[in-house]
Amino acid sequence: MSNTVTISAGSIQLKASQETGCLPPFEGISTAAIHAGQPADPQTGAVMVPISLATTFQQASPGVTKGYDYSRSGNPTRQAYETCVAALENGKHGLAFASGCACTATILAMLAPGDHVVSSDDVYGGTQRLFRRVSAPMSGVQYDLVNFNDDAAFEAAFRPNTKLVWLETPSNPGLTIVDIEKAAKVAHAHGCIFVVDNTFLSPYFQRPLSLGADIVVHSVSKYINGHSDVIGGVLITNDDKLYERLKFLQNGIGAIPSPFDCYMAMRGVKTLAVRMREHEKNAFAVARLLSGSSKVERVVYPGLPTHPQHLIAKKQQSGYGGMITFWLKGGLQQSRQFLENLQLFALAESLGGVESLAEHPAIMTHASVPADERVKLGISDTMCRLSCGIEDTADIVADIQRALDAVQL
Repeated sequence: MSNTVTISAGSIQLKASQETGCLPPFEGISTAAIHAGQPADPQTGAVMVPISLATTFQQASPGVTKGYDYSRSGNPTRQAYETCVAALENGKHGLAFASGCACTATILAMLAPGDHVVSSDDVYGGTQRLFRRVSAPMSGVQYDLVNFNDDAAFEAAFRPNTKLVWLETPSNPGLTIVDIEKAAKVAHAHGCIFVVDNTFLSPYFQRPLSLGADIVVHSVSKYINGHSDVIGGVLITNDDKLYERLKFLQNGIGAIPSPFDCYMAMRGVKTLAVRMREHEKNAFAVARLLSGSSKVERVVYPGLPTHPQHLIAKKQQSGYGGMITFWLKGGLQQSRQFLENLQLFALAESLGGVESLAEHPAIMTHASVPADERVKLGISDTMCRLSCGIEDTADIVADIQRALDAVQL
């Protein structure tokens, strides 16, 4: 019997789902999450990929290996994990990193001093920090962060030296959605590499490579792993030349995850499909509750028809995810009252775990964003971000209602 397991998670389907009004689930993704890149061990028959802790591998003759020579360059556990995540994005190549920021930094290492990047303006605070305070001053790369939904502003941002376009959709924390296929055409018309951060939806709900992205990135710490116990990043691409460049940089820079972290993330991603369905179900319930509260100024959830880019979400996503951003009436005091009175939701940074989390972006995850930019992006004292977990829906809703009841206007 063959020990090779080759599984593709299928191609994108372009008909609307009767249940959510968006794309139907991607075919085979649950199977790929469990089996892609993970055949039974040929020596023992173990059905779970072993954790290979070896740093070095014996060679039959100088330069004659069994595929591995040194674990920074390649590791059996990491390769299984990279293959699995690539299959989930319907991609050819996956590369894993020690964190999402390490993944981003490795991509930026392809750029030379004087190169220019156009990025969507509403991105994760750590990404902005890496752009503005690390890459720009230390590597001489130039950045413009603009609203991709403003066609004129997006087009005007390009320069002769623009090499890369970076998009996060849905964005963090504003949940802004951008038409990936449209943005890809603009980026490619200018000869740029087009990168999409798919962290907030995971491959279960969105596949940017099928919509024109050259590279897809994830903070594995969120939905891919899904259990708030691994820091990691991963990128996926179908472009052989880009893969070779990035594989060289992965090895040369060396910001790789440990075999144990790869094992943990691979274990976590096996339940991606069942988790994402529960995240979405609970998020819908919370979004509806918040939308009906007299203490809430505004709710942003891609599944609500009131979301400014709801129609784009329906066109390119197979679901709406588990993230909600909303603004309370009042000020910082009201935000503190809400967040301090949550009991089931933990007040903590990060997202995408099985447990429900709440945070205050202006003080927590996006404190590194310049104050004037926070104002522009609506990251105010009354903005709160929720990551709806997979607890019982009734308990999640009751916790939100209890915290709302504690808010005094």
